[in-house]
Amino acid sequence: MLTAVVLYVDGEGAQRAPIRGTPTRDGTTVTFNVANIQNTYSELVGDLIVKPGPELLDPATDGLKQDLTVAVTSTTTPIKRTWSKGMLPGVFPVPLTLARDIERWPFDSYYTGPVTVELFVGTDAPQRADVTFVDRLTGWKVHVNRVNSANQTSPYVVELQRSASTMLFAIVILLIFVAIAAIGLYVAIQTYRDPSKFQSPLTTWYAAMLFAVVPLRNALPGSPVFGSWIDLTIVLWVLVALVISMLLYIAAWARATSKKT
Repeated sequence: MLTAVVLYVDGEGAQRAPIRGTPTRDGTTVTFNVANIQNTYSELVGDLIVKPGPELLDPATDGLKQDLTVAVTSTTTPIKRTWSKGMLPGVFPVPLTLARDIERWPFDSYYTGPVTVELFVGTDAPQRADVTFVDRLTGWKVHVNRVNSANQTSPYVVELQRSASTMLFAIVILLIFVAIAAIGLYVAIQTYRDPSKFQSPLTTWYAAMLFAVVPLRNALPGSPVFGSWIDLTIVLWVLVALVISMLLYIAAWARATSKKT
């Protein structure tokens, strides 16, 4: 329990560790808050925050002196947002396409393509923004690297991996599966060897354990796709073990009743 708490606190601390960028030459800053990952693991959704520099704002109205456009690459659909003169940029969601490595659950990883954010101020040439990334995604570790670490204007790549606390939770659930099958087989074998130990209420206990497997499987973090290695190596054989245990227990009941007659 203490280990789980420590891992959870460690994960929460990592979420608030920002990856800082630097302002553009006019003082504009761009922040990308990693906020959500879709259930299909095909998209990473974040909130893009654009804060114009003092040179772009009218001190009398606090609005833009000229048009400001933001273009983001590596998105699910091309995103280009423009704020007209006099307006003030706000926050808007940006979905990023993810490549997946789901077969290795719960050690799976996901990563985006090269991500760039460019700013267009009026008719000036575009500026490549140095983005600050902030991890606000619970249960995940977010790593951001440049495609070319030697080039400070190189595109970013965002990689996601499950946090240690999430992986620990998944492993504990899998161990519960194994324990259920082992206990069921042990009780059934002992009862079959000595039918006098037969207790009829335990038949409903076996049924309850059998029907608890699928809900437990669905409780696994990330709900791995059906037919994954978890199903073929653990869930399927737990179901088989429970069915065999139930048959052995019914056979023990038959032997107990035959001895009485």
